[in-house]
Amino acid sequence: MRNEMNIQFSALSQNESFARVTVAAFIAQLDPTMDELTEIKTVVSEAVTNAIIHGYDNNPNGVVQISVVIEEQFIDLTIHDDGIGIQDIEEARQPLYTTKPELERSGMGFTIMENFMDEVEVISHPGAGTTVRLKKHLAKSKALCN
Repeated sequence: MRNEMNIQFSALSQNESFARVTVAAFIAQLDPTMDELTEIKTVVSEAVTNAIIHGYDNNPNGVVQISVVIEEQFIDLTIHDDGIGIQDIEEARQPLYTTKPELERSGMGFTIMENFMDEVEVISHPGAGTTVRLKKHLAKSKALCN
């Protein structure tokens, strides 16, 4: 069965925890393991924080959009902003790369997403925002395939 959720919220750092908990509550119906749930919450946190800090440069007038589609044990998660976009996606995906060193950013956001998810796609155009699409098969579906 297919199920879908869409939310949007102001680009405020305090909304990052709202996004993380909301996505976790939605995917809980799939009965993920604690590790899977933690990983998904972490990638949501990373992607939303990137949208707020880098996409909108902490401008609370920005809007972050999240959509989640679940089907069987498969999660398709999209985080989108209409912010400044990414000049060089490949450079931004390098471990330790950050455009905000003064904020003590670690530059590990995309690396974390890539380690915790099965697929990570980043679509961005300068001045036109960024879409991060994350896909994951949960352990139950992997066990069924083996």
